[in-house]
Amino acid sequence: MRTVDATEAQARLDEILEDAQRQPILIRRQDQAIAVVISIMEYERLRALNVQAFLALRKEVAQEAASSGLTEETLADLMGTESGSR
Repeated sequence: MRTVDATEAQARLDEILEDAQRQPILIRRQDQAIAVVISIMEYERLRALNVQAFLALRKEVAQEAASSGLTEETLADLMGTESGSR
């Protein structure tokens, strides 16, 4: 990953954006990482991974709840609401 100072990034924005199509660019200010510039394709890939991870976790939690006998009705009872009402 290429690293550039924030001042350099401002001065060479076109080049930074071009380079980000090939690799992430880390922006630093006062020796602290403040941002990473990535291509839109990489952003969409990471976003899709997050969605997939969330859906997998949701499925796992639902399976554990079902195996423990938790139903919509028992959940509604626990929450003090009617089943199916939203």
